[in-house]
Amino acid sequence: MTTLTVWKFDSPTAADETVNTLEVLAKQELIKIHDAATVSWAPGAKKPKTRRLNNLTAGGAMGGMFWGMLFGLIFFVPFLGAAIGAATGALAGSLSDVGIDDKFIKSVRDQVTPGTSALFLMSSDAVVDKVKAALAEAGHTPRLMQSTLSNEQEAELRDMMSTN
Repeated sequence: MTTLTVWKFDSPTAADETVNTLEVLAKQELIKIHDAATVSWAPGAKKPKTRRLNNLTAGGAMGGMFWGMLFGLIFFVPFLGAAIGAATGALAGSLSDVGIDDKFIKSVRDQVTPGTSALFLMSSDAVVDKVKAALAEAGHTPRLMQSTLSNEQEAELRDMMSTN
């Protein structure tokens, strides 16, 4: 099973600062990272900066299109208005079909705000307590949000990304 986890930090730079810690955890086989990205939102900025972490994955499970679509739904659709919002309904429905539901998207949208950052991971085989402890040792105490995808949902999501 694959898990989409979002580690939310109360600093706009903390998510990027944790990348080295994740590399160590992956080498210790405490987490298997399929794909990853960070979101950094400076105080006062209108929108966050996103960065895909190609160096943490072997080729990236989902690719940039997945992150662009997910980040668009979370961070940019609320600012685009009703016309664009209606067009994204089908897209949100497709993500819901693969285990990334409106509740998860709303939770991330409500918590990742100006002055914060987040680390988005598609992973499996994570020893969550050890990951959280390693992040705390690095000086961070993130809040964890997650959505677990069944093997079928993950395959469906991969298929959806390859046809778009």
